Amino acid sequence: MEKDDNKIVTETGRRGWHRRHPARFWSAVILILGLGLGFLNMVISNLGLEEKDPLLGATFSTVYTEQLGLDWKAAYTAMLDDLGMRRLRLPAYWSRIEPEPEVFDFSELDWQLEQADRRGAKVILAVGRKLPRWPECHVPKWAVGMNEDLIRTRIISMIGTVVRRYAKNPAVVAWQVENEPFFDFGDCPPADDSFLKKEIAAVRALDSRPIVISESGELSTWVRAASLADILGVSTYRIVWSNFTGYFYWPITPRLYRDRAAAVASLVQKVIVTELQGEPWTTQPIISMPLDQQLKLMNPDRLRSNLTFARRIGFSEVYLWGVEWWYWLKLQGRPEMWDAAKALFAPPAASAVNAGT
Repeated sequence: MEKDDNKIVTETGRRGWHRRHPARFWSAVILILGLGLGFLNMVISNLGLEEKDPLLGATFSTVYTEQLGLDWKAAYTAMLDDLGMRRLRLPAYWSRIEPEPEVFDFSELDWQLEQADRRGAKVILAVGRKLPRWPECHVPKWAVGMNEDLIRTRIISMIGTVVRRYAKNPAVVAWQVENEPFFDFGDCPPADDSFLKKEIAAVRALDSRPIVISESGELSTWVRAASLADILGVSTYRIVWSNFTGYFYWPITPRLYRDRAAAVASLVQKVIVTELQGEPWTTQPIISMPLDQQLKLMNPDRLRSNLTFARRIGFSEVYLWGVEWWYWLKLQGRPEMWDAAKALFAPPAASAVNAGT
């Protein structure tokens, strides 16, 4: 009887939980209903969206390539020749082009742009302090701890030097000024619209090619960046990490991207995807994570799914994020991602796309 009584008490307690905790109960109900409606809306909103093949490219970072322990020239050449990449986004890292005050070293960028031009590849060249890859703000050692006003003077001078050097380079088709300057991420100072405008003005004074300003695709209305840009670039991440939830899918649809683009259409020439997730979102250095776990978070199926998502968005250009990681995986004996990417750029479909025809 004792076991039966305990069972009755336990079952009664379970059945009465919603009465004893009504606020929690209804919050849970609302959350479940909200998630269900959100999923239903996601499915419905995708119906009827025509897929469009964009110009495909990738961001390439010498900094990140070296963090992975790779020969960046070998990785860059493989990206151009083995993958057939013909649209690139390259950062002009301040820490690498001005290793000493007013002493510039352009050998790295010169080589990258020369190799791109030889193959007819087109480049968005990113300038400024905050550029792709951790720690986001790439400051030379000699400028660390310097007064912020003086640093900004140096940044404007550095940008002018870069733009003057490559203003007539046939491979460069656009300038990106800073990377997601309004997104509070990385070891960087707070966003400052007035200084960003000065950086943009410094570029415009020296060259007429369009200026890209990038923004978080999920965490922004895009208006702030679009108001300053010729071309708005947005990031598109599907699986991310939160301290509150762990890994989760962004509950956002291609149609929402389209609607946001329509809302800023009068401000910019076009909207492009400057970062389409092609590698895992990690909370530690990626090489510290077991390979199987990396490929659970990002694999060929998810890469293709993300590209399908981007095709439904319908923007004209998409730059994939993670090419350095694909190459690193290949050297670890796991070529799945590299081979999947190679298929995306393979003739005949990709050859015409990447040639810009």
